Amino acid sequence: NLMDPSPLELVSVIETKSGPAIRDEIYFFKDKGDREIALRFDFTVGLTRYLAAQKSLRLPAKIAAFGGVWRYDEPQKGRYRFFHQWDLEIYGKPSLESDAEIIEFTSKFFSKLNLSDVIIDISHRKLVESVVAKVFQSNDSSLIGDILRAIDKIQKKKKEEILKEYEQKGYSTDKLEKILEFSKIKGTPEEVEKQFDVSGLDAWNEIKSLFSSLKNRQVENIRINFGIVRGLDYYSGIVFEAFDTASDYGALVGGGRYDSLPKAFGRDDLGATGVAGGVERIILSLEKQGMKKIDPAPTVSVLFVNEEMMAPAVNIASRLRQMGIATDIDLVGKQFKKQIENASTSKFAVIVAPKEYSSKQVVVKNMSDGKETIQTIDSLFSNAKSIFNL
Repeated sequence: NLMDPSPLELVSVIETKSGPAIRDEIYFFKDKGDREIALRFDFTVGLTRYLAAQKSLRLPAKIAAFGGVWRYDEPQKGRYRFFHQWDLEIYGKPSLESDAEIIEFTSKFFSKLNLSDVIIDISHRKLVESVVAKVFQSNDSSLIGDILRAIDKIQKKKKEEILKEYEQKGYSTDKLEKILEFSKIKGTPEEVEKQFDVSGLDAWNEIKSLFSSLKNRQVENIRINFGIVRGLDYYSGIVFEAFDTASDYGALVGGGRYDSLPKAFGRDDLGATGVAGGVERIILSLEKQGMKKIDPAPTVSVLFVNEEMMAPAVNIASRLRQMGIATDIDLVGKQFKKQIENASTSKFAVIVAPKEYSSKQVVVKNMSDGKETIQTIDSLFSNAKSIFNL
């Protein structure tokens, strides 16, 4: 099912679901009722609110969304204040197989786009939280949330900047450095076990089981990366991000499990996992890897030699469009010479002239090499694919 959540959201709802730090990342204002209103920064909150209210919905429910979102960010290449996202969510009984299916979809999505060099980095919020709690000797949720945001920032800021920022907040630099070093650990489950003592770590067995499921699904471009935590407070389990290793645009997609969000909307029985991708950033990666750009020019331009030929030319153009062929035609009665000039970006021109039209024929001109052929009007439609090299 494809849905389009409201582009407006109460700031109080976003803060409750995503944490108070979200104010720094969103656009918000006061409406005429003096309520603080935010422009949506993702689809997850809106979709989850809707799903939580549907008591009779058949589960698991798979919901998709596409549209624009707003982020109060520092604009740069690959990072915008308004951009487009696609989103896919699975709601139902919490299941590791649901997480695996979302990650499998992500992997196959990039394969379908022929986008190579994509790696999906996977971690677990509870595992990283347990390490933070151990190093800082505290289970305080606000402290743990702050440190997770520091880990999330390491992809966007220099380590020294983060240490300075958090030192001013009163955090131990030595302890934070330990966490940032821990966040650099990457590899297969076997490689990670050689780098770090995982015994007793929350959720380690869950990560190993997820990797087994993904291997069974033929998903190979995955690795563990403890630096992936996702910055939003509603994530509660498996988290992941996908990167184009040949570029430095940042994460192309991100997602994970967020069972705590349906609970915040009153549904303790509803688990949730999902993924969202930034369209513009994905396009940048495709272009960098040599994606063939879509030619905006019409395939065919239909030209008329004089005013008398305009009506039959319009009829021909309309019939070609009905066949799904991108077709252009002059609408204001320009001189034939001007029509030819305007058709220079088309692949072919169909010329409707009195002599040929009287014999139910037209001239088809290849605009790249200038070659002309005479075609009957019937064959123009019955053999369109071969005539226009479609």
